[in-house]
Amino acid sequence: MFDWIVENLGTIIVLTVLIAIVTLIIVCRIRAKKRGESSCGCKCPNCAGCSVCHSKKDDFHNKPSK
Repeated sequence: MFDWIVENLGTIIVLTVLIAIVTLIIVCRIRAKKRGESSCGCKCPNCAGCSVCHSKKDDFHNKPSK
């Protein structure tokens, strides 16, 4: 078992780093969602996905674009 770990140590390290990065991204997205931030971060009323990102009460369609 120890020999297998030593032979694959590089792969194990890379996998561990990737798992940590993905976990941090997921945690950041969950925290942003709880704060009410959109996934794109731009809050643009001309965006094709505006109705998906923002609720109707945000009223982004009636605001003039800058």
